[in-house]
Amino acid sequence: MTGFRIATAIFAVSAALASQTALAQSGTVKVAWIDPLSGMMAPLGQNMVRSWQYAADLANQQKWAGDVKFEVVTFDNKLSAQESLTALKSIVDQGIRYIVQGNGSGVAIALSDAVARHNERNPGKEIVFLNYAAIDPSLTNARCNFWHFALDINADMKMEALTSYMARRPEIRKVYLINQDYAFGHSVEKAAEEYLKRKRPDVQVVGKDRHPLAQVRDFAPYVAKIKAAGADTIITGNWGADLALMVKAAKDAGLNANFYTYYAGTTGVPTAMGASGADHVRQVSYWHPNDSVIDPRPIVEGFKKKFNDDFYVMASYTGFKLLSEAMKKARSTDPLKVALAMEGLKVQSLNGEVEMRTTDHQAQQAVYISSWQKTDGKAVRYDQENTGYGWRTEAKLDSYVAAQPTSCQMKRPAAR
Repeated sequence: MTGFRIATAIFAVSAALASQTALAQSGTVKVAWIDPLSGMMAPLGQNMVRSWQYAADLANQQKWAGDVKFEVVTFDNKLSAQESLTALKSIVDQGIRYIVQGNGSGVAIALSDAVARHNERNPGKEIVFLNYAAIDPSLTNARCNFWHFALDINADMKMEALTSYMARRPEIRKVYLINQDYAFGHSVEKAAEEYLKRKRPDVQVVGKDRHPLAQVRDFAPYVAKIKAAGADTIITGNWGADLALMVKAAKDAGLNANFYTYYAGTTGVPTAMGASGADHVRQVSYWHPNDSVIDPRPIVEGFKKKFNDDFYVMASYTGFKLLSEAMKKARSTDPLKVALAMEGLKVQSLNGEVEMRTTDHQAQQAVYISSWQKTDGKAVRYDQENTGYGWRTEAKLDSYVAAQPTSCQMKRPAAR
């Protein structure tokens, strides 16, 4: 072969490779959002889908993934596992390769199992599942699988942090546990009893209740039981309408106990608390807007201006950061390559460094304990739901404080 032909051949191969790389790092990646947009949890779902859409817009405008663009496609699952599986079939048919879900660990378990089965049967057409709020610990332990990535800290991690804080509160003597009657609620109840016994054996659990998820309209009978038990403290993993209605019932009944919660910052709860919740309600979370490592003003204020709503689903920001960095690292949008690239990946999010732990795909990140307080323009700059009250940090714990061991035995597919 002459020098000219060799040069031409090399140029052709280089051009083809460059074209493939450019193609792999451009175009639109659709992300299917599967959560409730109807029923009692619809207001919560509406906030969450807006958060994912807003984070996608940020990623696109700021070119987090280079020339790759993201588009969020919504699917209303009515908080049903079966509806979610039906949506998954439609997602597969539409060729969407990334899904996000967060409301309900029962739904997450069903989706995680279904995605794993689909991927095993359909090599080359795999789906990646980003779980942004379903935090039953089994998802990153006994039920873990390679295609599932947990963006939120799980229930045990949150309880580890919460009870470490509570252990230093001598006024806590009598605790009542009330939770939703499904996998996540059971995990919160179990961890609360176990961790309190270890850290504060003098604390008495004076009552426990479980109630149906998203079905109770009147929590007055539950509040009456809490009052009768003489509880000074309530621990609950309730979220959305279930927590908002319980807080309202407690306020109406004049219950003076303090709430230690996972989700007091979710839609509807701030309004239910109002002034009566000041210094009586605390939450454990991975972030809140009044204590952010990255300046939150463009996001928090931009979201408020666009939707007249509060940005609190920070996992949407983390999720697109992880996807973007993994796609750049993999030089591809192929789900298998991106999933492999996300393992062990560290990104900067609004709460600082977040690491996607390789062993179980559980995000490791800072944990905040915050209390509901009147805005003061300093420690509490941003309120929620126009109440004039917001969250003030009481303690911020490094990721290693809440970190938990894992029983995950993950089977990894071979790289292509």
